[in-house]
Amino acid sequence: MRPWSRQRHDPRLSAHPIGDLPTMLSNYRIAIIGTGNIGGALLGGLLKAKLTKPDQIVATCASQERLEYLSREFAVESGLDNRAAVEQAEIVLLCVKPKTVPTVLAELNSIENHSQRLYISVAAGITTGSIEETLGSGTPVIRAMPNIPALVDSAATAIALGRHATEDHGRLAQQMFQAVGTVCRVAEGLMNAVTGLSGSGPAYIYMVIEALTDGGVKMGLSRQVALRLATQTVLGSALLVRETGTHPAVLRDQVTTPGGTAIAAIHELEIGGLRPMLINAVVTATQRSKELSSMAQNDG
Repeated sequence: MRPWSRQRHDPRLSAHPIGDLPTMLSNYRIAIIGTGNIGGALLGGLLKAKLTKPDQIVATCASQERLEYLSREFAVESGLDNRAAVEQAEIVLLCVKPKTVPTVLAELNSIENHSQRLYISVAAGITTGSIEETLGSGTPVIRAMPNIPALVDSAATAIALGRHATEDHGRLAQQMFQAVGTVCRVAEGLMNAVTGLSGSGPAYIYMVIEALTDGGVKMGLSRQVALRLATQTVLGSALLVRETGTHPAVLRDQVTTPGGTAIAAIHELEIGGLRPMLINAVVTATQRSKELSSMAQNDG
């Protein structure tokens, strides 16, 4: 593990206030606070896309084993000291769990010039306003909700800008998250709905893949073959919607021949209530996200 070294911090970085964003992220020092699954995926995505270089990134986490992995795998500086990481950075990715955010912000609170840094938080339920309140008025904050497919550069991410985040900040955040998937911008009031749809959505799709696999096994396929076919069917169907821009209902009709197997199966799915069940799943997850968000703000 490489130790923190202020001497290695390029002094030219401080000459560019974060409000005057250049075209290359490599002009800035980036601190990733909490480099677990999502933080690690963002780290890998940024480097793979060549948006920045390893010596422009500092990463923290609570596990010594993880720190050694980060240094070995990505050749970035890593350490346990969140404050030291942020003091060296102009862009800060807060990738810790929601319950840890108040503790981390308390560590950072006494650092000067927060308004000269851009904070991007992926902590579910933590509002930009609560971060601004802790770090001081004028701090640019962006809230992001990526999902777990970020681990394979296929995330669906929504971002919402805080009061002091500019359009340049938004474009920068979009560029960063595009390194690990697709990005949409929404109003912050819709972030709970994002959590209910794409944040929790992979769990719904994993259940679909599992159920399709079980159906194949029931009909005589080996589990290995059934899983492979089910997985590729879900992946290929999603890609077809994305690449063609065709409405899913139109694509469904294209594989539904009169009196055929697909229409018989669709009839069964409609009787079983697949459509309302999935809608209700998004609604329920959204409502739970609102509850957790309220609890997080009260705890803070």
